[in-house]
Formats: sequence, C-alpha cells, structure tokens
Amino acid sequence: MDLEQNGYVKLERYNKETLQQLAAHYQAILTLVGEDTERDGLKDSPMRIAKAMQFFTHGYDLDPCAILQSAIFKEDYRQMVLVKDIEIYSLCEHHLCPIVGKAHVAYIPNGQIVGLSKIPRVVDCFARRLQVQERLTRQIKDCLDRTLHPLGVAVVIEAQHLCMSMRGVQKQNSLTTTSDFTGVFMRDMKTREEFMHLIGVKLC
Repeated sequence: MDLEQNGYVKLERYNKETLQQLAAHYQAILTLVGEDTERDGLKDSPMRIAKAMQFFTHGYDLDPCAILQSAIFKEDYRQMVLVKDIEIYSLCEHHLCPIVGKAHVAYIPNGQIVGLSKIPRVVDCFARRLQVQERLTRQIKDCLDRTLHPLGVAVVIEAQHLCMSMRGVQKQNSLTTTSDFTGVFMRDMKTREEFMHLIGVKLC
C-alpha cells in the first residue's frame, strides 16, 4: 500500500491477512493488561504493532544464501575481508525483548569475493527473526561458509539484551559477546589475532 500525504510517499508492503490477525491478537493483549483500546492513544495501536512485528520479523521471508549468490565475483584475492560494526536489531525469542548490538564479519576468499553490501544484508536477514545471540552468530558464519566456500570465516557479535536490562537481573550495562570461526581463523592463531585486533575485541 502506497500512502501519500503532503507530497510524501510512504511505501508499505505487508501481508494484509496476517496484519488483521495480528492486530486482533494485540488488541486482546492490550485489553488483558488493563488498557482501554478505544481511547485516542490506542485506537490505532493494534494495527501499528502488527505492522511493526511484521517488519521486525521480515527475515523469515528472505533467503540469505540467495542474497550472497546475487553478487559473487571471481577474484584472486586471499587476504582478510572484514566488515565490522554492522548494526543489529533483533528480538529475543524468550521474551520478545530487543537485542541491540553490532556484528563483525570477516572471511578470506578462495577464488571469489562477494559484494560488500551483501554481508550486512545477510546479518540483517538472520537478525530480523526471533533469535538467541548464539544461534545468530552461527547462522551468519554457516551461511558465508556454505555459499562462498572461503578459506575461513570469522563472526563476532556484541549485543545488549533488554530482557536482562528491563526485567530479570536488571543489569543495564551488561554486554554479551559471542564468536564463531571456521578454516584458517580456527587453525591459525595469528590470523584470528589479527581479526580480533582489527575489531578491537578481546576474547578471554
């Protein structure tokens, strides 16, 4: 649906049937927590939340391997390729609370490279699903390894989990770091140390 207001065009693409069902459920949830869904501030909230949830989880509709395959090029380059500080916005599958952080992804080509923009797209593809950070780290690594067949892949994710900040132990400044490696990053300590130095992260 394309909405135009005051010369501004907003493009919205949602599954309408799913939206209606989600909105109905969110209206029931708002009522159950004690709210009046007919008051001005909440009249349109069930549909707003439904649209937000479809956006937050649109990674289920994407094929991360196809994203990489759309921009693979032959190139005789065998040094590290690093894309760091990739923003991550995800939802914890246990409480549906936000996971906010950044990913650092590197690979060493083995006769072919991939367009640099595709790596953040792959990260976003997996992040825009209900997640745990450990699985997210592994999925990114496995996708690059399986699709590019590189000499090695390294993935480190640093993230804050709002389920720890807003509820539970309520530790506002805690940061979770996860890592996964294949190939030369696993076997060659110097290569791994170079990667960790470049991203400025220490793994104990």
